[in-house]
Amino acid sequence: MVKKFVLAPDSFKESMSAKEVCQAMERGIKKVFPDADIISIPMADGGEGTTDSLVDATAGLRVYKTVSGPLDGTRVDAYFGILGNSNTAVIEMAKASGLELVEKNDRNPLITSTYGTGELIKAAIDAGVKKIIIGIGGSATNDGGSGMARALGAKFLDEYNRSIPLGGGFLDQLAKVDMTDFDVRVKDIEIIIASDVTNPLVGETGASVVFGPQKGATAEMISKLDHNLEHYADVIFNTLGKDIKDLPGAGAAGGLGAGLIAFTNAKMQLGIDIVAETTGLDEKIKEADNVFTGEGGMDFQTKFGKAPFGVSRIAKKYHKPCFALAGYIGKDVEVLYDEGMTAIFGIQAKAQVLSEAILEGPKNVERTSENIARMLLLI
Repeated sequence: MVKKFVLAPDSFKESMSAKEVCQAMERGIKKVFPDADIISIPMADGGEGTTDSLVDATAGLRVYKTVSGPLDGTRVDAYFGILGNSNTAVIEMAKASGLELVEKNDRNPLITSTYGTGELIKAAIDAGVKKIIIGIGGSATNDGGSGMARALGAKFLDEYNRSIPLGGGFLDQLAKVDMTDFDVRVKDIEIIIASDVTNPLVGETGASVVFGPQKGATAEMISKLDHNLEHYADVIFNTLGKDIKDLPGAGAAGGLGAGLIAFTNAKMQLGIDIVAETTGLDEKIKEADNVFTGEGGMDFQTKFGKAPFGVSRIAKKYHKPCFALAGYIGKDVEVLYDEGMTAIFGIQAKAQVLSEAILEGPKNVERTSENIARMLLLI
């Protein structure tokens, strides 16, 4: 009897894309089950790799565009995806407004902007799509999505009707938002925000306090940014009638979540659920004998919306064995065994420095997958 395997890993950051992990898993399994029926579904959770995973899984295409980077005056080469046989685009805001696009010494969330993300949205609409999935992890910004809205035609004006500068550090100057020239096509686009963040826009668990430090914010900056976002939310409420201040998820990506909800008809959804739905993962796992998943590192946080958790949850529903591979296994990973995970395997063959482990990732995944497959010979 031919064994059917579903391979649904996330990427191993800096080592392998999700697609490359699938390929390494398949090589290992085929050494034991050469006739195996293998279905590869590269996964993501809304963060890095979401575009590539969905494009690869649906035989879609990538559309390249040069847009504004996080710092005013910079340009970056970015891309978005159009899913195969559909009118759906997928965008990662990090491609245009991500932290990795800013040198460490230049990181300053007072002046970084989501303008380039807005340009990608506009380019996707120009391409004729009717639905846009936006992954909003890894941002360098704290501007409440105001830059994104500007790229779509909104004007952010001070009390003298002058345009305020880009960046969260200037939102305290905002007196009104002029929507006269806002792109009218946006209202007809279904926008889904892929995020596993539930933080509100402001306060002790808000965008500035929780995520500001990793973007280069000092304590003084954090206080200013939080105050500015609160003012921004008040102006949005008075202008657009949207209450975004305490909305769960509004604080994602420095408030881009809030901006998308304020200026579009966007709705939030767990990234892993979006990817699973788009790729038909549920039906594929239902027909499988075994499921392989994994990511670069797994610990108790994996349970909060990460790709392997989403995969194991579906495997549990259909009573399918689910095996996870990880570059490292961290604290309290055992909580995943109650969520459908059958076993979790570290892939390292020996103690080694990170740079070596990254290079040997494909070989280690292949070997570990072969070992799991050999174990399955006994079942």
